[in-house]
Parts: sequence; C-alpha cells; structure tokens
Amino acid sequence: MECKINNISINYEIIGEGKPIIMLHGYYVDHRVMVRCMENVISNKKGYKRIYIDLPGMGKSESAEWINNSDTMLDIVIGFIQRIIPIENFILASQSYGGYLARGVIYKMSDRVDGALLICPVIKADYNKRNLPEHVVLVKDHKLLSKLTPEDAEDFNSGAVVQSEKIYERYQNEIISGVKIEDGKFLQNLQRNGYAFSFDIDKLKNKFDKPVLILLGRQDNCVGYEDAWNILANFPRATFAVLDRAGHSLQIEHDELFNSLINEWLVRINESQ
Repeated sequence: MECKINNISINYEIIGEGKPIIMLHGYYVDHRVMVRCMENVISNKKGYKRIYIDLPGMGKSESAEWINNSDTMLDIVIGFIQRIIPIENFILASQSYGGYLARGVIYKMSDRVDGALLICPVIKADYNKRNLPEHVVLVKDHKLLSKLTPEDAEDFNSGAVVQSEKIYERYQNEIISGVKIEDGKFLQNLQRNGYAFSFDIDKLKNKFDKPVLILLGRQDNCVGYEDAWNILANFPRATFAVLDRAGHSLQIEHDELFNSLINEWLVRINESQ
C-alpha cells in the first residue's frame, strides 16, 4: 500500500485489525526488519492492527532532496500517522533510528501514544559521542563462515555477536534485503548533514507514564547500551533490559527472550487501558 505525504510516496503494510501499532524501522533497512520479529509474537493474537512503514529513501518509499534532516523525517512520520489513523490512540514499536524517531513522536504527541517499544534505539545521533563496547563474536559458526564468500563472511563477522545458519538466514532476509534497495546517496547526505534533531527530544515537558520496553544488546557496537540509561527517568513505567550475548540485531540473536519480553509489554499495555 502507499500514501502521499508532502508529494512523496510512502510505502506501508497493514496486518490485522484492532489497536494500531506503528512500526518504525532503523536506518538503511526497511519495514521487513520489524515484520518478522513482531509478527512472531503478535500474529496469533487478536485485536492489533500492525502498521509497518518504509521510511523515506528506504524500502519502496520515495526520497526527496528537501528531506535533509531528522526534523523533516519526523514530520513525515507524524503526517503519516495523522493520515492513516487520524483520531485513534496507538502503540509505538521501533528499532535503532526508528527508536530515535519514536521518541520524537512521543515528544510531539504523547497524548495519543499508549505504549512504546525501543529496540536498540539510537540515543546519541553523533556516532563519535556514543559509548560503545568493542565488537566481539561470542558464538562463532566456522562451518557457516566456510560456506560464505569472503565479503559476506567479513560482513557477518563485523556485526553478529552470535552466529548460526538460522541467524544468518534471518539477517539476510530481514536486514540485508532492505539494505540492497535503499537510496544510499540520500541517506548518506541526511546522515552527514541532518541526522540529529534540532531540539532535545529527551527533554520532555512531562514524563511519559505509559508502559515502555527498552531492549539493548550488551555487545551492541552500533548504538551501545550505556547511553540509554540517561533517558530512563523519562519513562517511569519502563522495563529496561540489557541482554548479554546480543548485538544490534538483538531481536534475531535472542528471539525467544525477545518474544517473552514483548508479550509481557503488551500485557502491561492492555492492563493500562
């Protein structure tokens, strides 16, 4: 499906009916990074309308030169929400850069947000200011690596903390599939010139007192885990979990624990209605 926001085409997919959940993926990937991990949990539940969006320049959504900073990206996300669900309250589920945008949505329209999920969220936009652990592979699959090209093996080694054929297959289907079709020039330009918001999204006027789940990988060398502790005071109803043996693809490397934590978060949201 597609809709026009400020004359650009935004691709999205809706699955199910009921309480809307807006799904915001990370940078360079597309909505598929959210589909598998969330559908694993929600597909057998009733009462949830899952709305998966491709952010501009990613997946099948268009880019434009005038989208040159995250403020504009956030305006498009909010415009999309107001177009697709103009009056309903909704839940936010997000990953990486999507977690940065999700906090922007909370900053701008928290009264309509009934809960939030932040998977390995970007906290500090400036990569050089992030507190990052050194990359380490804790579970190596030599048999798998021997089957891959040197380039693919190096790529998998550079980010994976836990390696297996199942994890590699999901990595290809959910992450690399989106990376292959992104608008690299557009995204690199935005990242260089306007990746950070012009305002402090973590200086909320009021604390966000709805159920929140913040999931972080102890070995995540992309966004880290330490910086997220600094935003916890904004979320008095948050579960804050740092998972060992997990990197930036936490939802893939720790799928069973991930599923359990998502289920518990949804229970808390339902109890709050």
